[in-house]
Amino acid sequence: MKFQMEDVTVYFPYDHIYPEQYHYMLDLKRALDAKGHCLLEMPTGTGKTIALLSLITSYSLSKPQNPIKLLYCTRTVHEMEKTLAELRLLHNYQLKHLGDSAKILAIGLSSRKNLCINPNVVSANSRDSVDAACRKRTASWVRELAITNPNIETCGFFEGFERVADNVILPAGVYTLQDLRAYGKMKNWCPYYLARRMVPKANVVVYSYQYMLDPKVAGIISKEMQRECVVVFDEAHNIDNVCIEALSVSVRRQTLEGATRNLSKMAQEIDRLKKTDANRLRQEYNRLVDGLAQRGNLPITDAWLANPALPDDILKEAVPGNIRKAEHFLPVLRRLVQYLKGRLETENVEKEGPVSFVASINSQAGIDQKMLKFCYDRLQSLMLTLEITDTDEFLHIQTVCDFATLVGTYSRGFSIIIEPFDERMPHIPDPVLQLSCHDASLAIKPVFDRFQSVVITSGTLSPIDLYPRLLNFHPVISRSFTMSLTRDCICPMVLTRGSDQLPVSTKFDMRSDLGVVRNYGRLLLEMVATVPDGIVCFFVSYSYMDGIINSWNEMDILKEIMQHKLVFIETQDVVETTLALDNYRKACDCGRGAVFFSVARGKVAEGIDFDRHYGRLVIMYGIPFQYTLSRILLARLEYLRETFQIKEGDFLTFDALRQAAQCVGRVIRSKADYGMMIFADKRYSRHDKRSKLPGWILSHLRDAHLNLSTDMALHIAREFLVLWGCGCSSSEKWLNHMIRLVTAERKPFCLRKTWKTWLEATPWICSFDDSSVSVYSDVGFGAKALVIITYGN
Repeated sequence: MKFQMEDVTVYFPYDHIYPEQYHYMLDLKRALDAKGHCLLEMPTGTGKTIALLSLITSYSLSKPQNPIKLLYCTRTVHEMEKTLAELRLLHNYQLKHLGDSAKILAIGLSSRKNLCINPNVVSANSRDSVDAACRKRTASWVRELAITNPNIETCGFFEGFERVADNVILPAGVYTLQDLRAYGKMKNWCPYYLARRMVPKANVVVYSYQYMLDPKVAGIISKEMQRECVVVFDEAHNIDNVCIEALSVSVRRQTLEGATRNLSKMAQEIDRLKKTDANRLRQEYNRLVDGLAQRGNLPITDAWLANPALPDDILKEAVPGNIRKAEHFLPVLRRLVQYLKGRLETENVEKEGPVSFVASINSQAGIDQKMLKFCYDRLQSLMLTLEITDTDEFLHIQTVCDFATLVGTYSRGFSIIIEPFDERMPHIPDPVLQLSCHDASLAIKPVFDRFQSVVITSGTLSPIDLYPRLLNFHPVISRSFTMSLTRDCICPMVLTRGSDQLPVSTKFDMRSDLGVVRNYGRLLLEMVATVPDGIVCFFVSYSYMDGIINSWNEMDILKEIMQHKLVFIETQDVVETTLALDNYRKACDCGRGAVFFSVARGKVAEGIDFDRHYGRLVIMYGIPFQYTLSRILLARLEYLRETFQIKEGDFLTFDALRQAAQCVGRVIRSKADYGMMIFADKRYSRHDKRSKLPGWILSHLRDAHLNLSTDMALHIAREFLVLWGCGCSSSEKWLNHMIRLVTAERKPFCLRKTWKTWLEATPWICSFDDSSVSVYSDVGFGAKALVIITYGN
């Protein structure tokens, strides 16, 4: 459909638009007009992505004299591919109405691991190994040596791209990662460097948060973006945590031992270079006298990671004289590593700020603040001079220099915390020194300052007024939308007690109570016997999930559950979890039904959808608070209280409830979908907890659905399923459900006995035998149709 929104003609690729989509677009347009930032909470499953893409691309088309570039940031590759698929649908619709004037170039950009097509490179295990394998074949000095030495391996795809790099043009269109790989194979070009080269020319770029928020990556990828860009952070409910992680560093004994090995290898390389090419070291010294910025534009393959903290004006300063020479810089790093080793020998937990920590380094190791500040860039310069390609082997010394630069740059918003062991395993020595960032605004401030409009959007931003304080910015528009529905497609419930009326909760003093564990198990057992298709259960942590599953197994509850549905479990191993998810979907597809056990804050909770029959019910066991005895969390809470006047309890509740909302939101991905949500903890009945849930959930949470017992929740679930045509209390509704399974060529042979018992009692049966049944089924609008169902034996 095409419609006018003030002075912009909006092209929307669907025949109907929801009211909340229209209002979302309207607020987004006003933020763009004001050239300001906005904070928008849009309910899950209401077409947030397509509304956002439609408005911004239409806005750009309406102002051809000042076109805007869209930088769309996602959390996962899966979300990136979904966004590009939506954009392709929209682009085709705009081409249909506007012709060639609507042509745009839109690309997805990800790591080499996801884009490389060289089988010798992409076969490496980790992302760092893939990056190093690529660098070994594409670094400028490697390619120069390969000209005279044919035994040196290069990358044919990169060489093919480099031959046409200056004139390369990617035809207009929308390119997913798969499209880029296919195009690269067809042209014999490297898709990764092709995408990198196209970033400045593209109208829309879809990439990960890290490409915008992590200064080490953003300094390479996003440095050439113009102020007129519109930056979108989708699914941004955890954006403060992403910002903090980008500026936090952990150093362990293994890190320091690896750094020592790295320094020894670099010393050998310097000695070799002095004998073979001393002029190269002199040239580097002269460059450093003029400043790091004078090293010129490096080839795209040589530029590695940017400085984690330094602004451009400091890069123009001369590097301190006592670390300009390579043979002087290495002893400084050795003293730093030795100092950190000494700090890890402590038997007590220590905490101090950057200022006192830097003073301690200066007094004990003779390294001042300015030397620390330049460590990371000085290391990068030295590694380029030494022509090191095994970057994955030098990750340890990079971590140490990353730590040094951050601690030498920032005096506020950080803490250095040294823990001799993990409090949850006090008998195992595992010392760690953590530079922990507490201020999320430090990482995102350059984004707010640099671009005219930044859009932060998600389905779970409540309470929305807390984000401007956490990120220290002033949105021109801050709005939370509700879901408009002709009938309720979600049914949230708060369960506070079991059928025996004992309260249930995952509070520390209650979670191990056998009564609570049994009631949680009976809740799931009752639901698997009633709810068809898939059920997803979220627990507060991996350890709690493991403990409760073991208890259910000992009580034989798990055995009873598996008589109704198969059970699959998320683990911390990505491959195992992916396999479990695939089999869970197969079980739901074939009509067997399944239960998936997962963890809040895990991979599944953040990026996997359980739409349609994959998720008819989600149970949130407990409130997923962070580990409140964590020294890092306590330091952050103290900083938030002193700096932003955010109370500890308010932040902890806000953080836990946004995670809970994110978990239950996995079950609804469109208005045509339906599902139930059970918040199984007595604390959800308290207003101060419940009120932190998103408005689109609260608007459907009736008073009658609060403070429920298991049997009351079961009754409500049955009524809801009958309303949506899946209730086992209605033979006709079950018939429609079975017909859906059979007509999709999914023969539920395992249910033959159940079929026969049910068929004999059903008044709509015409005839049946051991292999088929003929029935009249309601096909809507008062019409009946004769359906012959064939089932296996």
